[in-house]
Amino acid sequence: MRRSCAWSLGLLSNFCSAESLMWGYGPADSMPYVGLAQQQVRHGLAYQVSQEISKRFELPVEFVETPNNRLEPYLQQGRLHLICNTNPEWVSQPQQYHWSPALYDEQDVLLQRMDQPELTGLASLYGKVLGTSLGYIYSQPLMSAFSTGQVARQDVRDLDTSLHMLDKQRLDAVIDMQRNLAYKLAQHPQMQLRFSPWVVQRYQVYCAYSSHLPIPADRLDALLLELRDRRMIGQWLDEALRSAMDRPAPLSAGAR
Repeated sequence: MRRSCAWSLGLLSNFCSAESLMWGYGPADSMPYVGLAQQQVRHGLAYQVSQEISKRFELPVEFVETPNNRLEPYLQQGRLHLICNTNPEWVSQPQQYHWSPALYDEQDVLLQRMDQPELTGLASLYGKVLGTSLGYIYSQPLMSAFSTGQVARQDVRDLDTSLHMLDKQRLDAVIDMQRNLAYKLAQHPQMQLRFSPWVVQRYQVYCAYSSHLPIPADRLDALLLELRDRRMIGQWLDEALRSAMDRPAPLSAGAR
């Protein structure tokens, strides 16, 4: 039986029993990876994989929304047992964790307005405002452009707000994972937005395990590798993308 955790101000405030595997995700994580229904993860790749973990190890999985700057400390402390949709280059201490096999390929791309010239490279972003996710690390050239002020970084909590700000010309472009943006674009067909032809960065995506993982890391590796090689992970991602039209996007208060 699942056990709930005590919460305070939206943050995990105490340790949960090892009777559950605690899976952390950030506020900006969205479909096709993390899909919420009534504030619970019930759709998307993370949910599908969690069901397989539960069946294989007879262990409930608890999803815990966690601020990005707390994901690593909680993983090290054992408050979280794993995070996924990540990469060793995106964390400050990758050596602290066991890394799963690479699960799928992704890329960072840009959405822009249709009535604006194509953004074809970093120089075409100079002097512009780019919608980003709070705490996220992007390609080294882009991070350098942020630090020098050549490109203005505007952190936004969620993609719905980002798209509305872009549509209303309060941003010049939005950067995120290609599948995330494709899902949101399908939910907002009325917006005059398009993908830039520029692929900012290509990479692979992994899960990172805490040393407090309540199941053997090599057995979890084997399960994830099996799901990848049977093409189940790719199938679940495709199914989640196709579901976008069936899940209308709520209007974020920050976009009004």
